[in-house]
Amino acid sequence: MDQLTRFLVYNKIPISKYSMNYEAMRTEKKQQKEKGGEVDKRLLLLSPDLGRMSDERVLYARNRQPGARPAVVGGTPITEELAIKLRVTAFGTASCPPRGEWIHTPLVMRPSDQPLGYGLAAQRNGTRSLLSALQAHIIKWLLFDSRPMTKDNKSVEPPDSYLRPSEDRQEEALWRACSEVIWRCGDGSSSQTEAKVTVALPTPTIYVQHNPQYYQDGITEMLHFFEFKSLEDLQIFLKRYLYLFQTEDGSGSLLLLYACILSRGCDNVIKDLDGKLTYLVSTQVEGSLNVTTLLLTGRATPYLHNGVQYVGDEDHYAMPQFGVLSRSSVGLLVWYGTGDGISKNISKQNPGSRLKTPALPIWVTCCSGHYGVLFNTNRELLRNYHAERRFDIHYYTCGGCHVLLNVDTRAHEDLVPMRNDDITATPLEKLIHTKWQEAKITWSGAVPFAGDSPN
Repeated sequence: MDQLTRFLVYNKIPISKYSMNYEAMRTEKKQQKEKGGEVDKRLLLLSPDLGRMSDERVLYARNRQPGARPAVVGGTPITEELAIKLRVTAFGTASCPPRGEWIHTPLVMRPSDQPLGYGLAAQRNGTRSLLSALQAHIIKWLLFDSRPMTKDNKSVEPPDSYLRPSEDRQEEALWRACSEVIWRCGDGSSSQTEAKVTVALPTPTIYVQHNPQYYQDGITEMLHFFEFKSLEDLQIFLKRYLYLFQTEDGSGSLLLLYACILSRGCDNVIKDLDGKLTYLVSTQVEGSLNVTTLLLTGRATPYLHNGVQYVGDEDHYAMPQFGVLSRSSVGLLVWYGTGDGISKNISKQNPGSRLKTPALPIWVTCCSGHYGVLFNTNRELLRNYHAERRFDIHYYTCGGCHVLLNVDTRAHEDLVPMRNDDITATPLEKLIHTKWQEAKITWSGAVPFAGDSPN
């Protein structure tokens, strides 16, 4: 047995005076190649850096075991400077940890074999504004993006059947919705060729220690960053590591928030806020409206009007306020409510037509500080005048509240015009009237409340 074969068999260099000479092997390979002779391919097995034939490919084995959870490999570890900047942008400070709900709220779907299997499940806390925007994109994919269409633009199966997804479709809807909102934050929705997004995933290693400027939260100081320049690569990555967002009592909401902030850029997020806030997540019970606009439009703007408005007076120059720059695929409806219970520091911004009339009949709703989703199963609702005369609309919150309402926009002689201060109307009805004024609204079951269903 020659020395080369002995090395390949025993995977070690034999101890003898005839030791392995790599330089001689390279010279021999070069000479044989010049003479047109066949190269001993055992040399390639021994050392890849000796060169490979141009027609050879390396095939790596894949882990096909069901339920396998791949470890986070690669990426760029977080630094103390970036950890502080990320926490300050999101929560306003790095010297104390964020609220506990951001650390312990995963992205969990309801059981597929039960009603409302299309919905996220979460407690009422500060993550609700982010989860409601994600929920709208999950419904968007289930109802419109995933179902095949016919020539007359109608679905092959009843639309309601798509709201009863299997577990596999639930997972696909989740990683596709996350990919869409993250990609939009990185300007992926535009025609720019330099679109780039960043996703942060936790690892077991701690890179930032406790100090007066930074207080550990158990997630931020353990992050690795991964950059993507194509939507397809981002989708493959999120599909592979989706379990990190779904882990029970995990930090899926925080990871999604960080991905949106990093993809938009910390400096751009602060610039978007335009001095109305110094950080993204507010102290409101169910979260900030700026988080919702970040996921819907890719910009954390506090202004909901169309386009750019210049605001000033005789003592100050007119300054631009950047609102919604293009029509959104998912809309937004807001009703701030009346009374002493409404915070006085909320800057009341009414959505413009680009949010009130989105491309698809899905709206994130903020009703007296409660977040939910309104949606209709007819793709042509906002494009067909006759379809919009009388239709059903679903209202869902991540807390498990679901109501089916009927909206009738036809003129009724016996209907008293609805006033904005009508005390007989529920908050949800007043919210719907911001889109369809003087519409007659009826519902099935109990009177709908904008918050969660009572336990």
